[in-house]
Amino acid sequence: MAVNKVYPDAKAALDGLLRDGMTIMSGGFGLCGIPSALIEAIRASGVKDLTIISNNAGVDDAGLGLLLQTRQVSKMISSYVGENATFAKQYLAGELEIEFNPQGTLAERIRAGGAGIPAFFTATGVGTQVAEGKETREFEGRRYVMERGLFADLAIIHAWKADPEGNLVYRKTARNFNPMMATAAKVTVAEVEHLVPQGTFDPDHIITPGMFVKRVVKLDRVEKRIEQRTVRKRAA
Repeated sequence: MAVNKVYPDAKAALDGLLRDGMTIMSGGFGLCGIPSALIEAIRASGVKDLTIISNNAGVDDAGLGLLLQTRQVSKMISSYVGENATFAKQYLAGELEIEFNPQGTLAERIRAGGAGIPAFFTATGVGTQVAEGKETREFEGRRYVMERGLFADLAIIHAWKADPEGNLVYRKTARNFNPMMATAAKVTVAEVEHLVPQGTFDPDHIITPGMFVKRVVKLDRVEKRIEQRTVRKRAA
């Protein structure tokens, strides 16, 4: 029997899922493939003391930067946060905790969490501050540091297309961290650009099976901002 996981809007899709002090994974890379509508709904809910797992912290007035503006985030587990002045100000003032990760390590920590792997060893970061306080071991003459898998209370992600059962397809580089995060949380909520009828997808083309997705919201509009616009100089 077909299951309909579609909710009318982002607020409804998050109803009953949010609480103070929870851990949320948020997909995207820069401003590409970020769950903007779900982030705005979290901001409107007023929940606070959040731990956010995301590759980056958005920019000052978009993406996760909106939650930093309202001081709803107490900790970030991230790889790159260099585009957000609000983040830098709060961190340097001791108002925001940060757990930095090499980007590949962050990706693998999320993938491991989704696969039920509690920890793994990687050579990345050995001999640096990344490895301080962590277990290290030697394998075949090379030193490795142990990293823990990540698993969140909630994952919010962005996809290109979905069917009512929550099967997802992503578009090009907007895929980024979204499929991994979909598997690595107790509940995954996906915002999508297009909702298609059941049976539309070729099963081989589905990237995230609906078994990982609990709720879906179809976006009425999609704003795709460019984080750093670079253009060629006009010819003389």
